[in-house]
Amino acid sequence: MAGLVNNLLILFLVSQNNCLGFRGPLSVFKRYKDATRSLSSECLGSDRPVISLGLSDFALDIRMPGVTPKQSDTYLCMSVPLPVDDEAYVVDFKPHASMDTVHHMLLFGCNEPSSTENYWDCDEGTCKDKSNILYAWARNAPPTRLPKGVGFRVGGETGGKFFVLQVHYGDISAFRDKHKDCSGVTLHLTHQNVAFLCLVNNMFLCVYCHHILTVVDADIACHYKRFPMHLFAYRVHTHRLGKVVSGYRVRNGQWTLIGRQSPQLPQAFYPVEHPVDVSYDDILAARCVFSGEGRTTETHIGGTANDEMCNFYIMYYMEAKHAVSYMTCTQNANPEMFRNIPQEANIPIPVKPDMLKMTHGHHEEIKDTDKSSLQLSKGEEELILDQGDFYSLLSKLLGEREDVAHVHNQNPTEKAETDLVAEIANVVQKKDLAREITNHDERDNTILVRDRIHKFHRLESTLRPPESRHFSLQHPKHGEGSWDKEHTGDFHIEEAVEWPGLDLKLGQVSGLALDLENNLVVFHRGDHVWDENSFDSKFVYQQRGLGPIEQNTILVLNPSTAKLLHSTGKSLFYLPHGLSIDKNGNYWVTDVALHQVFKLGADAKEPLLTLGVALQPGSDKNHFCQPTDVAVDPITGSVYVSDGYCNSRIIQFSPNGLYIMQWGEETSLGRARPGQFRIPHSLALIPDFSQLCVADRENGRIQCFRLGTGEFVREIKHKSFGRELFAVSYAPGGLLFAVNGMPYPGEAEPAQGFVMNFSTGEIIDTFIPLRKRFEMPHDVVASEDKTVFVGDVHARTVWKFASTEKSKAYDKGFFSIGKGGGGLNLGNFFASHKGYSRKGFDRLSTEGSDQEKDEDDGTDSEEEYSASYCLPTASTSVGRVHL
Repeated sequence: MAGLVNNLLILFLVSQNNCLGFRGPLSVFKRYKDATRSLSSECLGSDRPVISLGLSDFALDIRMPGVTPKQSDTYLCMSVPLPVDDEAYVVDFKPHASMDTVHHMLLFGCNEPSSTENYWDCDEGTCKDKSNILYAWARNAPPTRLPKGVGFRVGGETGGKFFVLQVHYGDISAFRDKHKDCSGVTLHLTHQNVAFLCLVNNMFLCVYCHHILTVVDADIACHYKRFPMHLFAYRVHTHRLGKVVSGYRVRNGQWTLIGRQSPQLPQAFYPVEHPVDVSYDDILAARCVFSGEGRTTETHIGGTANDEMCNFYIMYYMEAKHAVSYMTCTQNANPEMFRNIPQEANIPIPVKPDMLKMTHGHHEEIKDTDKSSLQLSKGEEELILDQGDFYSLLSKLLGEREDVAHVHNQNPTEKAETDLVAEIANVVQKKDLAREITNHDERDNTILVRDRIHKFHRLESTLRPPESRHFSLQHPKHGEGSWDKEHTGDFHIEEAVEWPGLDLKLGQVSGLALDLENNLVVFHRGDHVWDENSFDSKFVYQQRGLGPIEQNTILVLNPSTAKLLHSTGKSLFYLPHGLSIDKNGNYWVTDVALHQVFKLGADAKEPLLTLGVALQPGSDKNHFCQPTDVAVDPITGSVYVSDGYCNSRIIQFSPNGLYIMQWGEETSLGRARPGQFRIPHSLALIPDFSQLCVADRENGRIQCFRLGTGEFVREIKHKSFGRELFAVSYAPGGLLFAVNGMPYPGEAEPAQGFVMNFSTGEIIDTFIPLRKRFEMPHDVVASEDKTVFVGDVHARTVWKFASTEKSKAYDKGFFSIGKGGGGLNLGNFFASHKGYSRKGFDRLSTEGSDQEKDEDDGTDSEEEYSASYCLPTASTSVGRVHL
């Protein structure tokens, strides 16, 4: 079995209104002249790369400085500073390149290029900080025409200060005469306000499929959890065995067609027949039908030209105030839903034999492409949406222009290639899996990984932090693998299938706790997500323009009925993370975007105490860097903070927030030593034993320390934990609860919950859901009656588990399980401890935060691989995203 890449390419076109001043073009020229490097005389016919186009507009010429690639498949980069300090908008692009010499070009925007040389090998990276794709060109595509009032924002406080041009020279036979290449692009920029903001992004999804022998259906579906978006174009892609790809919106059981096309026809963007809107909790679903009939060898689902793949791309627009620069789509819908997919999705679309010669761009197909000229009927020509047609259609949809031409007069095969502009942008947006895997301890098969990853993605070393991993969509069955599970007595926990909490409409669930009444308290992110665009390389939050979350982020639920009892936390947080409740009922929360810790009353209108400096990461006594969780000693009131993603320490504060002490250090090479952390992610305070236990996430273990001194006591580590342990919680009386992460390739341990004897560390029980699978469990809390709740950040839900039989090893009269208010109720003896509740979850690792993957060779349509991939292994494929 191998990984199947399924990708949804998203082009955000979002409305924005800003009144901007502008600087005169004359001031532009001086600054640019000071920064411009010498160029080859063969490259520029003029020594004025900045050209005035009026009072507020100017053109910027970005060209390779006269280069001669020495070998095929070479990627060269060069940078040009933005010649203005003020915010500006790129409103048009004019490419200067030919497919005779250039395979494709990409233009990035960022603040710090990877090199200061005239040009450099892009293997060194494009930018040192986060970069954004502004433009992509391939295969003699016509100039991109943005509709009136649409532009890419650059400069100012939020836009990039540099443009970085990346040129891929495929076959260099055209350079036999040793001429110098000056390929590039001319930008039209303006200081005037634009009505719509353009952003290029993608959504990814991994699913799994057996090798193709006869007919195989590849189904993908995900719940949409955002504000409305409006779809207006789609595109499909497979290799030779794909017969039909269909995409749908599913709402209340009704299937609405987005688009259906043969991937053997020119793979251009096609307009949707009727406009389709997608609203909160709708399902996006797609099916790819493959046929291996007549094949004498097996074809696998995978990431090379010899494999098969399935892609369904969508273009849409949405309001700027609700737009998020990156969204992920995972297989979180019930596969059983595809029993109701319209029959049309299973019917192949006939394709004339001569059309098969022009649809793909792989090695064996390029020759055919050069020899043949695909001709379509007039009706088929009208359906193909090229780059210019797409923007014209968008203008019409947005009411900007009425003179929209849908029929182009160029050869449709040329038009079919223009979609690579968007496709290549999608390629670069994805992370370099090879780098991620080789940078993570104990990951093997690096040669295999390297060989299967598209060379194109090696260039993307600066776009994704090295810690991010894929989210696994294939789960081993409960009990598989050799793991040291132990059951003592008759104690066992199973999912409470009657729990209605799975139907709650939540954002990313980051923390759980129980209040003084044993009500369930949920901390979630509303319409905000943690993704690869959330932070730059210095962990500074990059999406402040979205403002704080406008929904209530703290929800109080009835633990039996999931009825909402109270909600608060509106307009206070950007990226919620950990949640705990002290013995007085106060909420203690962390926000990884703000880099702060807050103490809130039950109404949560204003913080009672704030630790850290807003939006400023740091490692001193007054700063945090993405803090993950809080624990409060019910006896002394001391506050413990796990300072988590970019610091590796535990900090102790007084009840009033005064710094007392800290301990911990980053994990060194080799086996992690006591007191070393690789993301201290969750805290559990055990007053019974005067200990603080830490879920040391990336080290896959629990470390326990003495309260007040930070002295290491012991480590709890089991093979069944796998490589990551996300959350830990203590239940008074001697029970420890934990949840682990997704398995890595070749590992059998599933994502599951654990019940352990705190004194011995042995595993008493494990538990997994019955109705659906864990997607990314990140927090756990238990009540007095042995009811357990697990917050799943990726599924955006809360699972409930209950004890099925009375434990013979423990007597309820002796203790009660509790991670929230009412916990620590060991008869009268522990009555004074009543009220302690804690819990936190995990970050989305697009980076020391959250992310994804990609692959293979370097021929034309293989750019598709990079869009998002799953790493194939002998038996399973795993991807992960941290939240």
